[in-house]
Amino acid sequence: MDARFLGIAELAEVPSVAVVVDVMRACTVAGWVFARGAEKIVLAESLDEALALKERHPDWVALKDGPPMPGFELVNSPGRLRSADLGGRTVVQKTTAGTVGALAVKDASLVLCAGFVVAEATARLLRARGCDSVTFVVTGEDGHADEDLACAQYIARRAAGDDTDAAEFLRRAGSSRAAAELAQGVREGSHADDVALCLELDRFPFAMVATPGDSLMVLRPWGAPRGARGGTSRWKAGGEPRDPDAGHRTDGARPVLP
Repeated sequence: MDARFLGIAELAEVPSVAVVVDVMRACTVAGWVFARGAEKIVLAESLDEALALKERHPDWVALKDGPPMPGFELVNSPGRLRSADLGGRTVVQKTTAGTVGALAVKDASLVLCAGFVVAEATARLLRARGCDSVTFVVTGEDGHADEDLACAQYIARRAAGDDTDAAEFLRRAGSSRAAAELAQGVREGSHADDVALCLELDRFPFAMVATPGDSLMVLRPWGAPRGARGGTSRWKAGGEPRDPDAGHRTDGARPVLP
């Protein structure tokens, strides 16, 4: 597999397949949002758009980076939302890096969002699709965030079929600038457990696929093999989705994708 690792500003052309990586914390948070029962995540371009969408859909839940703000029920912290009840809800997410990266590649034929918590499921989907060329979007620090690059490199190796030990990649992520800032409480809206939660390898059994719909970019969980970890109210025993969206389901071992 030909893997490229680019920052958002380095995306000179639309890739065919893009994996958007934001370990600390947008993509980890997205995994937890689905684990807590949400049906989908709408990726907003701005805080104003997120609030406007929520105004049109009062039952939706809004999520942002930083400290709490009127109109936003959730902040971008896995530690702060891991006990939230999001059963059947739609969450509107706006962050400074992860959602920006996903929207930057919205015209790609396949867009995945990933962190360590869904690493193997993401690699498995790439293998199932037989992706020969994949662009990994390293969203943090203008493409230099080592936690994102380490995760992207690990997924790329697993997607290529390598039996790769994750330990060194997780060590790099745990020693990153982002991890230090979270541990020190520098980033507002954080929780003491955020770093540990962001470094949970394969915590969830699903990949996360973003597709356009009604002029919005929508993220959904995709597939889970039998026996995988991470079952919640959204998942049956064995890790299969309870009620996958039409056109967004697992068909045998191969996901039905765009």
